[in-house]
Formats: sequence, structure tokens, C-alpha cells
Amino acid sequence: MSQEMTLDPIQGQLEKEPAPEIVAKAAPKKRSQWLEVWSRLKRDKMAMLGLVIITIVVLAAIFADFIADYETVVIAQNLSDRLQGPSAQYWLGTDEFGRDIFARIIHGTRVSLMVGVLSVAIAIVLGGGLGAVAGYYGGKLDNVIMRVMDIFLAVPSILLAIAIVSALGANLMNLMFAIAISSVPTYARVVRASVLTIRDQEFIEAARAIGASDFRIIFRHIIPNCLSPVIVQGALGVAGAILSTAGLSFIGLGIQPPEPEWGAMLAGGRQYLRHAWHVTTFPGLTIMITILALNLLGDGLRDALDPRLKH
Repeated sequence: MSQEMTLDPIQGQLEKEPAPEIVAKAAPKKRSQWLEVWSRLKRDKMAMLGLVIITIVVLAAIFADFIADYETVVIAQNLSDRLQGPSAQYWLGTDEFGRDIFARIIHGTRVSLMVGVLSVAIAIVLGGGLGAVAGYYGGKLDNVIMRVMDIFLAVPSILLAIAIVSALGANLMNLMFAIAISSVPTYARVVRASVLTIRDQEFIEAARAIGASDFRIIFRHIIPNCLSPVIVQGALGVAGAILSTAGLSFIGLGIQPPEPEWGAMLAGGRQYLRHAWHVTTFPGLTIMITILALNLLGDGLRDALDPRLKH
């Protein structure tokens, strides 16, 4: 009787405990980090508005050839229709050479987005690599790299870009290179600050303990954990690059005519501002709306990627 009485509580406890398979099935599936970021981003209405606008701009750049033919509509001159206001034929009017402003704005999105995205990508690769090396090794190497970055930061980025384009010549490749070089110090500082907070953590020490090389630790473990601030800075950097492209084109150091570019369109129509307001108004609004959308998206990404808002 005593053995049965002692076994009964154990048997009852075993009957109450569910099987491991049931526990595994009942446990909620852990959401990935990027799904959580997207969930937080969707709750930000202004960020989603910026994302919608940027999506429309990207689609316009992709399908620009289907919207308006480049040779016959965008760059072909028609002086008999010059400086016409918005109408059913010309939705946004025509410029001083009779070219369709709407078609030129649509094709200009390709130039602005290409320069903005590629210049920021180059700056992230160069600046991120320098910042990661400086933050990981520290010491004299860190001091040398960051003092060189300080020298670049001492010169306003637009003036540095003007100097580079003036020296190399005004074309698309030199324009991207100039904007990228002027943006390198910003990304170097962002990545270095993130690396300084990561390099002494336990998973980095574990990687060193198993014999991982410095190259593998930097590019496999450290840089992927620094992506959040880089993504935010990159979204804001594209807006700055588009604005720099428009500014350089406005003063004649960017995209050369007859190729459409928003800043060059502003420069071409400024002398007709009083009696042909549409020539400069619509390209200016396009620049403003695009940069506003990128800034809204960048602010939303910053809030969504902020680990303090995770819970």
C-alpha cells in the first residue's frame, strides 16, 4: 500500500505534464527581426506615406520609356509650342524649347535616383569599411583614419563636390564620385561608433577564441550588427545626394543638357519665372516632394530599428 501511495503522486504529475511535441506546437513561433521592424514601420503613417511616394518615383523611373519616348518627346525641340502652360496635351506645360515638362521630369527621376543611390552605396562601402577598421583596431590606426575624416568634414560637402567636379569635369560618373567622396566621413563615423559598442561583446570574444580571423570577425559578425544606423543614414543620405545633384546641375557642374535633370530644369526656366511659372515650379515641387518622402521614410526607419522601441 505504501509503494502504491508513493507512486500515485508521481504518476499523477506525469499525467498532468503535456508531451514535448505538444509544448513545441503550443509555443508561439518567434518572429524574425525584419518582420518586427516592418510591423513597427507600418504603424508609422508618415513613414508609410513616404514609402508610397518613393515607390511611385521608382516605378516612374523604371517605366519612363513606356510613359514618354526619350528621343521624340524628352529631348526633341518644338519651338512652336514653347512656354505653353499646363493643358490636356502637355500636362505640366512646355519649357523654353517646347519640350514636355512632364516627360522630362519622369526621365529625370532616373538620373536623380541613380546618382543618389549609387553615390550613397559607394560612400557606405568606403566609409563603412574605414569606420569598421578604425573602430575594431583602435589606437594609432583609428587616430589616423578619423583625423583624415575630420579634414574632409572641415570642408562643406557641397564645396568639396564642386571642387572635385571642377577638377575632373562635369559628367555623370564624376558627379557620383564627387558626392560619394563628400559623404564618406559621415558613414565612417556612424559605423565606427557602432563598432566601438560591439567589439568587446561576448560573441566577438567567442569568435576570437575559436580562431576566427579579424577579417571574418569584422565582415561576418560586426558589420551585420551595425546595419541599423547605416540603413537610416543611407535613406537620409539619398535625399541629400539628390539635393546635391540638383544643386550642382543648377550651377552647370552636373548633368549637361539636353539630358533631363531636375536641377538643370530649374536653371533653364529661372529666367522665365515671371510669365512662365510652370517651367520651374513643377521640377522644384518634384525635388521637394521626393526629398520630403525620403526624410519621412528615414525617420520612420530610425524609430522602427531603434532597439529601445522593440517592446
